[in-house]
Amino acid sequence: MPRIWGHKRGADSVREVVKAAASSGVQVLSLFAFSDENWGRPVDEVSALMGLFDHYLSHEINELMRQNIKLRVMGNLDRLPVKTKDLLIRGCEELSSCTGMVLNLAVSYGARAEITEAVRDIAQRIREGLIDPEHIDESLFASHLATAGLPDLDLVIRTSGEQRLSNFMLWQCSYAELYFTNVQWPDFRASDFDEAVHEFSSRQRRFGLVAPAINDVTVTSDSYAGEASC
Repeated sequence: MPRIWGHKRGADSVREVVKAAASSGVQVLSLFAFSDENWGRPVDEVSALMGLFDHYLSHEINELMRQNIKLRVMGNLDRLPVKTKDLLIRGCEELSSCTGMVLNLAVSYGARAEITEAVRDIAQRIREGLIDPEHIDESLFASHLATAGLPDLDLVIRTSGEQRLSNFMLWQCSYAELYFTNVQWPDFRASDFDEAVHEFSSRQRRFGLVAPAINDVTVTSDSYAGEASC
């Protein structure tokens, strides 16, 4: 089938996975909707994807509000069409008072660009005398990323048989569990999401420690990531 057809089916997957994640008690769901590299796809495909964003944002905001879901966006929004950018910003504003799950959309996003921007921002603040280089640590660096205030990823779900991270949240997934499935994203549904979470729950997360040493450590699973673009 044409890729555009797959993207349209993928929007249905987004709807199902968002609902499944929220009902499962997930605190943050990050979806890779459109990457920096995706701008290199055929013009008609990019245009169709932007149209899908516009349609989703125009028709799903009320449903997200009903589910008490808060919307965040990360990426270079200045590259987006004006209408798409405005809809994303307006959606974030309309859902800003929601207190349930955070839906974090990565649009026109790349992890290397995010990290580079964080370094540039910190360097500028050092130049202005606002940051002492001796005080730079992981916490300060993370506060300059697009995900500032959100937890690191616990689980990364990669669909379609691909076994790579594709420049997605590289800093945030340093200790994430990786789950690979051959299910294509347009076919990925709530049952597939539940299967991934079930698999995740059976894993022992050591965070660099030896197994006996973590028996008394409480591990919370609250942040998930998935691929929302074919």
